[in-house]
Amino acid sequence: MRKLKYKQSNTLLGSASLLKAGVVWAVLALLLVLLAIVSVAIGSAGYSLSQVVDALLGKDTGTVRTVLISLRLPRVVLAILIGACLAASGALLQAVMRNPLADPGSIGVSAGAGTAAITILLLYPHLALSVPLFAFLGAACACVIIYVAAWKGGVDPTRIILSGVAVNSVLGGYNSLLQLMNSDNLEGVLAFLNGSLSGCSWASVRTMVFYAVIGLFLSLLCIRNANALQLGDEMCTNLGIRSSMSRVSLSAVSAFLAASTVSVVGMISFAGLVVPHLSRMLVGSDYKVMLPTCILLGGVVLLLADTVGRCIVPGMEIPVGVVMSITGGPFFLLMLRKRGQFNGG
Repeated sequence: MRKLKYKQSNTLLGSASLLKAGVVWAVLALLLVLLAIVSVAIGSAGYSLSQVVDALLGKDTGTVRTVLISLRLPRVVLAILIGACLAASGALLQAVMRNPLADPGSIGVSAGAGTAAITILLLYPHLALSVPLFAFLGAACACVIIYVAAWKGGVDPTRIILSGVAVNSVLGGYNSLLQLMNSDNLEGVLAFLNGSLSGCSWASVRTMVFYAVIGLFLSLLCIRNANALQLGDEMCTNLGIRSSMSRVSLSAVSAFLAASTVSVVGMISFAGLVVPHLSRMLVGSDYKVMLPTCILLGGVVLLLADTVGRCIVPGMEIPVGVVMSITGGPFFLLMLRKRGQFNGG
């Protein structure tokens, strides 16, 4: 009977919110397109809308097209992909933990990927081309350690969070020690630590597209389990879902998404924390509409942050990771103060 009631309420929720979600998705898609055009047009050398259109359509084959197509457009596409992956990763982890404060950075997943990448860049620079592989392995190892430490007759969200915080602290200390011991070789690591999109090419985009297609597709397959986990372990059991295995599978997909972004552009914080919360405010907490909203909104937020970082200080570029850290924390505290509590809205 409880299973039937869950299905009926879930269907009614989806029907009632579908129109609203469609409007939100259309607005976000339009905003993403407009923001992409603006981001391509502005910079150290600004171009008019007509010049941008001519370059994109192939009517201009000179310097303008080279700058827009070879330098700015891949950066725009990469920012959208990175934002989508980080937002989806954070949304899945929040379902696993049943806690809107969870994200890949706070529980050690990003730290695992970052630690592996930093170790390679500083100690084994001749293996720099293998950084994506080692980042995945680092994130996977961090997840395994977290779950082994949290396992006690099953997986409890509170124990996962506490284990993740401990692992994050240890890895952060190791990273700091590694940087102190290799202070003369930090120049090549700074961009990675700050999450910079500078110098990204179409090769980086192709790599990220491969990761994003796989990761986002897997995340959409997790919608049913994510909704069930929000309702608690008892409801999962009533629905025939094994809560512990669901947490492991959702965490694995989240780790894959987070590790892919770290391996390509480095450490970027707060996107996986703030975007899912904003998405809940827009469309509610049903993952059937919330997760696609996260994917779109994540692209908008990170592209906006990267565009601001490129243009806010003339003659200087602020990495997108720095912009997200500076704006994400205060903005999240403001939302917390205005809302009073974290709920689905």
